[in-house]
Amino acid sequence: MSSLLKFEGIHAYYGAAHILHGIDLEVERGERVALIGRNGVGKTTIANSLLGIAQIKAGTISVNQTPIKRPRPYIATSLGVAIVPQGRCIIANLSVEENLVLGSAANRAGPWTVSAIYKLFPILQERAHTPGTALSGGQQQMLAIGRALMANPDLIILDEPTEGLAPVIIDQLADIFNHVADQGAALLLIEQNLSLVARVARRYYAVEKGSVVAQGTIDPDDISGLRTHIAA
Repeated sequence: MSSLLKFEGIHAYYGAAHILHGIDLEVERGERVALIGRNGVGKTTIANSLLGIAQIKAGTISVNQTPIKRPRPYIATSLGVAIVPQGRCIIANLSVEENLVLGSAANRAGPWTVSAIYKLFPILQERAHTPGTALSGGQQQMLAIGRALMANPDLIILDEPTEGLAPVIIDQLADIFNHVADQGAALLLIEQNLSLVARVARRYYAVEKGSVVAQGTIDPDDISGLRTHIAA
């Protein structure tokens, strides 16, 4: 298998604040990987390092085996990585369909089109001309996922996708993530909901204080060992 995303010894900062301390992680083609840990341990900074939001002062990030010297959002997208950010980041002055079309800016060929997204999320078609921010929280998350899929990525990074959502919506998202993975995309799931992690991911990295402290495979029938990395 070939590496889609690889972090080697990444030290990342926000200004003078040193957040990531030598992070090593890797996602292979077709993998479903979870990144777990308490709030504030640096999980989102891992995604932000790829976007250039956090400043990298040591280490290397490679996407599709291409080293990225100066990470930027458009570079990740052009190399096949799409990110569903924490908070969803729906563009307020655009309709649902316009938000979706925005995701296709990289012009990557693949199966995900507006019509394919509407088949996956029928509610988005019903509300295609509604402002994106007028949707419910669950519908906005569907829109953010659909927008990422429009880039036809090899890897999707999902940052806390269940935050603030009802259990019934989380169950729907688990089915959707598995469907998307079955279509060939790799997943990096940044998440604290271990029920979702167990249903979707096959392998995990646990982060504490900006470092990877554990990793391994996931037994969906026994996730008790993972709870120590989530509990306050």
